[in-house]
Amino acid sequence: MSLVQVEIAAPVTRGLEPVRGVLENGATIVAKESRATPAVTVHASLRAGTVYDPPAVAGLSHFVSRTVDRGTAGRSADDIAELLDSRGVSLTVMVNRHAMSLVSTCLVEDYPVVMSLVAEILRSATFPDIEVETKRGEIVTLIRQDEDNPATVAAEGLMSMLYGSDHPYGRPTRGTVDSVHHIDAAALRAFHASRFRPHLLSLVVVGDLASNRAIDVAAEVLAEWKADVVAPAHEDFSWLAVPETPAARRVRVVPMMSKAQADIAYGFTSITRSDPAFFVYTLMNNILGQYSIGGRLGDSIRERQGMAYYVSSGMDASVIPGPLMIRAGVSPDNVPRAVASIDEELNRMAADGPTDDELAESRQYLIGSMPRNLETNLGIASYLQMMEFFGLGLDYDLRVPGLLRAVTLEQVHAAARRALDTSRAGIVVAGPFDGTLA
Repeated sequence: MSLVQVEIAAPVTRGLEPVRGVLENGATIVAKESRATPAVTVHASLRAGTVYDPPAVAGLSHFVSRTVDRGTAGRSADDIAELLDSRGVSLTVMVNRHAMSLVSTCLVEDYPVVMSLVAEILRSATFPDIEVETKRGEIVTLIRQDEDNPATVAAEGLMSMLYGSDHPYGRPTRGTVDSVHHIDAAALRAFHASRFRPHLLSLVVVGDLASNRAIDVAAEVLAEWKADVVAPAHEDFSWLAVPETPAARRVRVVPMMSKAQADIAYGFTSITRSDPAFFVYTLMNNILGQYSIGGRLGDSIRERQGMAYYVSSGMDASVIPGPLMIRAGVSPDNVPRAVASIDEELNRMAADGPTDDELAESRQYLIGSMPRNLETNLGIASYLQMMEFFGLGLDYDLRVPGLLRAVTLEQVHAAARRALDTSRAGIVVAGPFDGTLA
């Protein structure tokens, strides 16, 4: 199959320099030559994440991720395992809110065979009944474990609080025991047919071969995958509801009295990935709960007060405003004090903003961590997938340092005032605590 579009990054200084091509069937291929090791990483990502679960069938995408590699029109699960094992290769399937990914790293000489297998799974997974029933039991076990894990209960509870239990962001990724029991092979095949299409595929290949060669091999094995629709370059996500800003603080306690530790999830909705203030918020979050020993939160709650086993913050800006979530694990006796300390640090950041030193050190940390995150083929492939999903451009890695350096102290302070309103926070506590919180 011929390429209908090819883009090559033309950086001023050397960066990743990926090559991007679009096939006639709409599939996108991004390749990056990396001579660090004699290996190739194949990272195939489809817009088939949990947001595409029908409202009444929560967990469908996750179920597909557990069964999609268990047989194709031409191979059984044992055949697939034998092909991979004979080459010392593994195939990992992952799913998040927006994407399902098949990832494999192999020797250069095995790349055509592995690429062919990945393409076969993408096109013709069959979901045999016996494999579906085996995986159903495994998934139910995972859900039961999640229901017994205070950290997971708190985090999923906060997502439901922020977005609503019927919102794709607010539903549990794996679904419920009841929803999983109602998913059959026909439902898995229908999801595969609707979401595993060439125009929904972003394929990234990183490794010890020329980018053009990587694209040619992939294009050849994807040639038989025919497109039945013409789709825009980037999906319109206007169908995903944006949650309203809450009028007041919300608190939920989930008593799990047999546990030893209480877990706190505290947060807000933040911004979209396309927001011009993305790097402002990134620096604010890093200062608050990531840099060094966990930012201000880690320094105060864990180091100086000794209250938390762990504490950190994370921001997941996406196609709609994503969560800014603070998570902490504490002794049940320390839950009220820990929540009060989180309030105090957020109020202080909103009132005073960061210091010059905090901004400079956090900025340098984020810039300096980029090379470390791109040391492996998988790290590069994951980064390129993120760039492709959000449409950031082939030279994005070169622009990031300048975008971070352009952020001012005043901008971070203004972001903190907008984002860190403790009177509108959502808080979920799960564990051996049944008290009340303000």
